[in-house]
Amino acid sequence: MKVSTLLISLILSLSNAAWAGPSDAEHKPMRGGVLVTVKDIDYELVANPTALRLFVRDHGKPVDVSKTTAKLTLLSGTEKQEVELKASGDKLEALGNFKVSPGTKVVAVVSSGGKQATARFVLK
Repeated sequence: MKVSTLLISLILSLSNAAWAGPSDAEHKPMRGGVLVTVKDIDYELVANPTALRLFVRDHGKPVDVSKTTAKLTLLSGTEKQEVELKASGDKLEALGNFKVSPGTKVVAVVSSGGKQATARFVLK
């Protein structure tokens, strides 16, 4: 009886390890921005009044964004601002004057290879 109980306990503990998901370290902002996951792709938006940067990762690894574009819609109170992001190294970026503050809502439509993804952020 004790051997069967031990075997069942061992099997159950090993099956839990098989179902473990990705580590929490992969799902934390790496650049101090706001992180959103859409269809297993992580989008990190780093926003300040002079620059908007969107970093894209797939399971913790940077995604090549050289042929990717994004359109951001910033909603701050009653004001709405639309911004096009272009590839700049390992990120999508726009420079200028932007109305960003805590509570600003951002909708990002990211286009790459004929596919689109929509990510929604709330700035902190």
